[in-house]
Amino acid sequence: MHVVKNSWSVVAVVIAMVVMASAQDQAKTAIKHVPIKPTSAASGQEMYKTYCAVCHGTDGKGNGPAAEALKVPPTDLTTMATRNSGKYPALRVAAIIRGEAVLAAHGTKEMPIWGNLFRSISGGHDAEVQQRVSNLNEYIGSLQKK
Repeated sequence: MHVVKNSWSVVAVVIAMVVMASAQDQAKTAIKHVPIKPTSAASGQEMYKTYCAVCHGTDGKGNGPAAEALKVPPTDLTTMATRNSGKYPALRVAAIIRGEAVLAAHGTKEMPIWGNLFRSISGGHDAEVQQRVSNLNEYIGSLQKK
């Protein structure tokens, strides 16, 4: 009788551990939405590190700490020129950043439309929004594989 009772206790403990481990895995994959943090419009690198690296990684390869939690994996930003006959698609990237181009992950809850957010932190000043888009785009262009 003690063997059966102890076996059930062990099974109950194992089930509890599996449930706890499963709950911890689910907690790790949650995306935390926070207000946009102001950065310098003059620094594409600062904007990239603040806004993009969490998903795309500091190296731009799509391996940021939040990448695993996304339904659509982040694009490897370092291969954009390679995938475009060797030329960095600056106009397309600027349109994506502004939210003017259709992109599967862009504009969803996972990837915000940065143009709208840049407008909000720039007090609606279009020149500053354009400076942000241009400098961020230039920095992403610098990440291209040579």
